[in-house]
Amino acid sequence: MLPRPPPSPDEAHAWLRLLLCAGVGRDSARALLRALGEPQAIWRQAPSAWEAVVGKKIAGLLHIPPPDLDGATQALLQWLHAAPDHHWLPLGHPDYPSDLLQTDDPPLVLSVLGDLSALRWPRRLAVVGSRNPTPQGADNALAFAQALGAQGVATVSGLALGIDGAAHEGALRSGAPTIAVVGTGLDRVYPARHRELAQRIRLQGAIVSEYPLGTPPLAHHFPQRNRIISALAQGTLVVEAALQSGSLITARMALEQGREVFAIPGSIHSPQSRGCHALIRQGAKLVESAHDVMDDLRWPADAAAPQAAPQPCDTDTQTSDLLAHLGHDPVSLDALQARCGWPTAALQAELLTLELAGQVQRLPGGLLQRRVLA
Repeated sequence: MLPRPPPSPDEAHAWLRLLLCAGVGRDSARALLRALGEPQAIWRQAPSAWEAVVGKKIAGLLHIPPPDLDGATQALLQWLHAAPDHHWLPLGHPDYPSDLLQTDDPPLVLSVLGDLSALRWPRRLAVVGSRNPTPQGADNALAFAQALGAQGVATVSGLALGIDGAAHEGALRSGAPTIAVVGTGLDRVYPARHRELAQRIRLQGAIVSEYPLGTPPLAHHFPQRNRIISALAQGTLVVEAALQSGSLITARMALEQGREVFAIPGSIHSPQSRGCHALIRQGAKLVESAHDVMDDLRWPADAAAPQAAPQPCDTDTQTSDLLAHLGHDPVSLDALQARCGWPTAALQAELLTLELAGQVQRLPGGLLQRRVLA
């Protein structure tokens, strides 16, 4: 599939107006996209149409343009054209990660710096933990990521100090991809001491953010980005964590997303082990080696690292086939999946694309129906 060109100025302007509109959260924005179509179509609607979808209060906020919207649009377009590995993936983009579409709160847009194929890598494990690990904890994170990378597993983490940095380093040493999900705009590196590490990740994987360019490292962004870390992986490994830590938030989100959670036990005297022990008591898998993770996720231990991510089939053919299976009568998601036989992630991704294109609508009771376009 050929790369999709960067957004036009009008498209970028419309998306940023929706993203940056104060008080309009992700839930309301997604509701508007489902009901009214792509952002350009939203802004062409009368305010009464907004109010019918999100209520009077939110509709009133939509009237107020974000400050310096034109400047933000120009900055985004300049960034996208600055290098071929600068990517911008709004909902509905063919390269938007299907794993995120299975979650309750997918980002409206992902900015990506690096290789998009890392986001589709067949085997991905999140490795997270304390920003202030013990020396053994940092060694464990590096060793697990390196051993798993040698078996073709990409590491997903958050570029933070401590366990995150060690996990990224282990993956880089193995030659496998690594994905860093950050809580700032991609024109910034936080923490600053990881600038060189970030550059290496860019060359051997991808750096991902849902935040616009220029976004500083605000405290509440980091717990939010954890849902992306867990969703981009088939499982989450917690190496070291205190009882009150962001790593436990990531583990909880992984469980809510139906992912496996693993924890490495440690000394009963170490505060950095208590979070892992609590997870194990709650049902997380106790692991002592990379083989334990591979075995639980049913990844063959003798597999060589994949050389390329699987390529999707022709998009136009997929769309035509799915619309044919959908028919013209209301149908449930389960019934549609039984007809077409598609994997859940691929089906949900294509349905979202069709919704944004106005070809499919959702009805009460979880039903789907094909729309007849004029």
